[in-house]
Amino acid sequence: MHYTTFIGIDVSKATIDVYVHKTNHHKKFQNGRRGFDSMISWIQKIDPDLNLNNMHVTFEHTGLYSLHVALFLEEINIDYSMMSALQIKRSLGITRGKNDKIDARRIAEYGYLYRETLQLTKFPSRQIMQLQPLLALRDRLVRQRGGFEATQGEQARFLDRTAALDMSDVYQQVINTLKEQIRRIDDTMKLIIDSNPELKLNYDLVTTIKGIGKTIAIHLIVFTHNFSRFSNWRKFACYAGIAPFENQSGTTFLGKTKVISLANKQMKKMLHLAALCASLHDTEMRSYMARRVQGGKSKMSVMNIIRNKMLARAFAVVARKTPYVDIVKYAA
Repeated sequence: MHYTTFIGIDVSKATIDVYVHKTNHHKKFQNGRRGFDSMISWIQKIDPDLNLNNMHVTFEHTGLYSLHVALFLEEINIDYSMMSALQIKRSLGITRGKNDKIDARRIAEYGYLYRETLQLTKFPSRQIMQLQPLLALRDRLVRQRGGFEATQGEQARFLDRTAALDMSDVYQQVINTLKEQIRRIDDTMKLIIDSNPELKLNYDLVTTIKGIGKTIAIHLIVFTHNFSRFSNWRKFACYAGIAPFENQSGTTFLGKTKVISLANKQMKKMLHLAALCASLHDTEMRSYMARRVQGGKSKMSVMNIIRNKMLARAFAVVARKTPYVDIVKYAA
């Protein structure tokens, strides 16, 4: 697509700052439908000959604050890219000072400079959008449950149960409540998946792999937009922080190949749990780990290899549309 106009939007809770790169115009609008309509009218007033199909909008991913902007642009069929704030920041070079107007201008400049390589953002299906907040809430409740269980265990170990400070019953009630809410969220997510044949098919396929249970399968579906967001498993491995990269320069600095910390840490944790489970219950993975460790490889390095193998299996069964086959069972 040949774009003639590039727009940068700095999104905040109540307002959006809009900057037109072509004409160097700036204006602030409300972060809502009325403000979005006014923005389009203002842009068309600046350039009466503008065709909206030749306009590209760039803005930072700010969670809920940028959601309405994206939905509006999707509704009126304007191409846009919702970018990581860190990616834009690191592309700007040395900068000094900032405010909303300057941020909007820098975002517009980013969109113009990288116009040949920008990837358009497309919203996932309605079911994926329903699963995203549920999964985030579930992860939060699981962390809270773990915190209460740890505190309860420490108090049971060091406090006299007859003392007035014993709050084990209170902790147990809170833990039970959290468990019940987590169960309700799990049931709701399963209903959403079952309501969509494509989601259910991929969910059933990836859960045939030893080590990938219900929760890990839902994480994979949500973060890959049902395996449509990434063209292959290696790109998703990079996103999840399990892809190793070289760390060297010239002939003097030869660092070890290692994974990068810039990653989706929650997805990385889920893949690690899948690898742990597979290394215990999958015959092929268990023997592979024992063989590599015996050969001198560190356990965590082997575990990361297994993470990648599990991810490759998940993408493979989805691509083939057939369940995973444990060929070790059929080996002579």
